[in-house]
Amino acid sequence: MSTATPIRPASDPPSPLVPREWRLRLDPLLVVAALALVVCSCIAIKGATADDVPGEPLYYVERQLAYAVIGVLLMYAISRLDYSRLRELKYVIYGLLIGSIVLVFGLATATRGSKRWIETPFMNFQPSELGKVLLVVALSGFIVDRLRGTGSRQTTARVMVLGLIPTMLVMAQPDLGTSLVYVIGTLALLFVGCAPWRHFAALGVLGAVAIALALVALPAAGVEVLQPYQVDRLTSFLHPSDVSGEEGYQQQQSKIAIGSGEKTGRGADNATQTGLDFLPEHHTDFIFAVVGETYGFVGCALVLSLYALLIWRALHILTVAKNLYGAL
Repeated sequence: MSTATPIRPASDPPSPLVPREWRLRLDPLLVVAALALVVCSCIAIKGATADDVPGEPLYYVERQLAYAVIGVLLMYAISRLDYSRLRELKYVIYGLLIGSIVLVFGLATATRGSKRWIETPFMNFQPSELGKVLLVVALSGFIVDRLRGTGSRQTTARVMVLGLIPTMLVMAQPDLGTSLVYVIGTLALLFVGCAPWRHFAALGVLGAVAIALALVALPAAGVEVLQPYQVDRLTSFLHPSDVSGEEGYQQQQSKIAIGSGEKTGRGADNATQTGLDFLPEHHTDFIFAVVGETYGFVGCALVLSLYALLIWRALHILTVAKNLYGAL
């Protein structure tokens, strides 16, 4: 008589390496692109600022890494939230947006004629940068709440007014570049929110009239809407080949830096535009020119490819979002 083989009890499934409550639903390609850009930024900043702070060649790199760590922690914290609840807080978020920008006029210290940064013991803080995110979150809530009226002039006008209030406050700092980002962001939200084309045509006409008033009519009447350097920036952007002297100095030096990098770059030790300080603001506004000079076409192509990947995945998330608020 044969004996039956005893049945062994099923073993418990192995415990996951990452607890279920810690798991995040993140697009892996989006995360890879963002982290790769952080690495590229640290490499470029290291080459651009090695001699800027005596005795501390990694000063700006360490600061960049600190910002990156803060960003990752914020990403994790925000990803744990139900974003649909932010819609209910749109008035609070919009109030925080306006309040943070107004706070600049009382607490910020003037730098090169502009009040943009609030100094703290740990870091300098620019509220208008955070305002870009707050503007999107708040206006998205207003658009979704009036979804049935997205084709009405009242809805478009209301959203534009809500977008122009922080825009004008940022312009008063003055910060023309960020204010233009606010305008473009507001228009993009209206576009995704399905505002009709005739509204964009009307806004285009109003925008053209506003530009004509700001650049031609009001200055002719003795009213200066834009600072002289802001007019120079707009002129150099619209007609780069016609600009010379101080107005076009930064653009010309950045072109020289990028062109001198050729295919594979000159390397950090031979980057004369950066190393000899011909290129101003090389570790901030003109960091891409540093990439071009140091790492050439290969480095530029890599950075642009990572940004293209980032945009592609963001657009993909827009198309698969569960609702319009998530898409916005």
